[in-house]
Amino acid sequence: MTTTSPPHLYALVPCAGIGERAGAEGPKQYAPLAGRSLVSHTLQALAGVTRLRQTLVVLSPQDMVFESHTAGFTGWVARVGGASRAASVANGLAELLRRGAQPNDWVLVHDAARCLLRTVWVDALIDACLDDEVGGLLALPLADTMKQESAGRVAATVDRAHKWQAQTPQMFRLGELQLALASAGAVTDEASAIEATGRAPKLVPGSFENFKVTYPSDFALAERLLRTRP
Repeated sequence: MTTTSPPHLYALVPCAGIGERAGAEGPKQYAPLAGRSLVSHTLQALAGVTRLRQTLVVLSPQDMVFESHTAGFTGWVARVGGASRAASVANGLAELLRRGAQPNDWVLVHDAARCLLRTVWVDALIDACLDDEVGGLLALPLADTMKQESAGRVAATVDRAHKWQAQTPQMFRLGELQLALASAGAVTDEASAIEATGRAPKLVPGSFENFKVTYPSDFALAERLLRTRP
């Protein structure tokens, strides 16, 4: 996976889900939030990352409304989403290669629903990983006491030492991530696929605000944070 030219950086945003847990009418990525769609906030933050060569949004083949919710977006769109996040990401990686990306290039995979992303956090991830052998991800050390559940009751208290909550973006070499996803099976993030190959991704401290809008109450919190930002 070596090349004579410096590697480029791409962002890949899987956006093919339907947001069943969000309680929104239609896919949550198009729900209105602080005057625009949720996903448009996400894409605006990525647009401010000057080292990104391009951003690719992966949509469901049945999604015909993305453009009407993201006026001004000038990145790439591919309607190649799969039945799972991992499948959508894998299809997106193949699309990047078809559009000229190289296996040695970096790809930053970011959840569409992490709409409070700040450009400065992405730049911090790039700074931490650009010269790293493996790559890494934004994450937060666990602060709360963690409980193991069984039948709706506490079964055990889990030691939170050395445990982190994974966020996105997650930044890896395109070719390595493609191979890792092909062999990993069902995974919920890219770092898990890389870990399955025996590699250890780098943990880069993120922010509490970089949460994934998932449940109905998350929309109200995201709205308040977006409206009170400078």
